[in-house]
Amino acid sequence: MLNGRGKSDSAIVAGKPTNKAGQPAAESVEPSAEAEGNASQQSTRRAQDRESVSQALERIRQVARQRKKERFTSLFHHISVELLRVAFFALKRDAAPGVDGLTWQDYEADLDRKIEDLHARVHRGAYRALPSRRHYIPKADGQQRPLAIAALEDKIVQKAACAVLNAIYEEDFLGFSYGYRPKRSQHDALDALITGIHCTKVNYIFDADLRSFFDSVSQQWLIRFLKHRINDTRMLRLIQKWLKAGVLEDGVLTVSDRGTGQGSVISPLLANVTCTTCLISGPSDGDIVRPWAT
Repeated sequence: MLNGRGKSDSAIVAGKPTNKAGQPAAESVEPSAEAEGNASQQSTRRAQDRESVSQALERIRQVARQRKKERFTSLFHHISVELLRVAFFALKRDAAPGVDGLTWQDYEADLDRKIEDLHARVHRGAYRALPSRRHYIPKADGQQRPLAIAALEDKIVQKAACAVLNAIYEEDFLGFSYGYRPKRSQHDALDALITGIHCTKVNYIFDADLRSFFDSVSQQWLIRFLKHRINDTRMLRLIQKWLKAGVLEDGVLTVSDRGTGQGSVISPLLANVTCTTCLISGPSDGDIVRPWAT
């Protein structure tokens, strides 16, 4: 909890009174004033964190919207204690653990100290990304889809970095792009498709899928694409830590120069950056040639 689980500010705690003979069973005990106060403080703290983070990201968003060619040089400091805490509470609480074995509930205990320590390690360069744990889920065609499940602290920092980068790239992504974007879904894409079919003359509908896209993206090209907008070396180095952390499967660590680790928190954003850059620049641009090709 935000105020330190397992700690108590006084020796007074809520307890169930002893029933006396001949008296009816005691009613359920009301929460103590102290417990209610702690809950209120936590709620206020989280609201303040969200407000602080929202204001900082909105400033980035405004610059990205107004200056389409701007290369951002100072983003890393936005990965603050407040943003890391907001990122933690935005994670799925029942998500599978990575190689660290930590669950959301494990990390919540003594959260403030852990977030402060994580923030300090990130900013002094001592943070090290752990390999992702390989996990497979069945596909509709009977094959297995490989997922990369990141360690909990990697999820937190990736979620925070995504928030900063999304403030920029949500201003750049194309209107007909729906996959893995905030406040958009496949249902929105289908609605747009139906509207287009009914309101516009359509001769063909082209349905295509990039095979093993998340596993095939060139990391070298990806970093080059990110540099079109990001000129903060510490932010780029942080992303490269995740790309180079590798995947652990059956005790064997595999590190590749391709792929973004499908299943990780930041992977969808990096994939969208690749797709959008290719679509905007087009095949005639000498700097962009099939970054996912082998």
